[in-house]
Amino acid sequence: MIEEHEFKKHAHEALTALQGDLVLAGDDYGFQSSLHGGAIAISFDRPPGKFTIVPDAATGQIKVTLGARGYKLDWDIVENAFVHTETGQNLKELVEQAISKHLKRDVEL
Repeated sequence: MIEEHEFKKHAHEALTALQGDLVLAGDDYGFQSSLHGGAIAISFDRPPGKFTIVPDAATGQIKVTLGARGYKLDWDIVENAFVHTETGQNLKELVEQAISKHLKRDVEL
């Protein structure tokens, strides 16, 4: 398991970069995102919905909640990114796919 100080550094960098991508894409695709207290909230008006992305230092994972579904991403030293072990998707890819599915159109972050 990744050490807590290392996890916090990587999580902060990953979420800050993702939030930058989300802000740029939000205007084009019609959603809002905010980064507060180290967590990202993504909200949709049409169709209504909310996604959350939260770092969990206790487990060393980033937890992504997409409606009723939840995903846990672990730090992958080889990929130098948080990765969902079941799908191999990194954080940005997973969120991009989830937003695309929610909006029923291809979204590029």
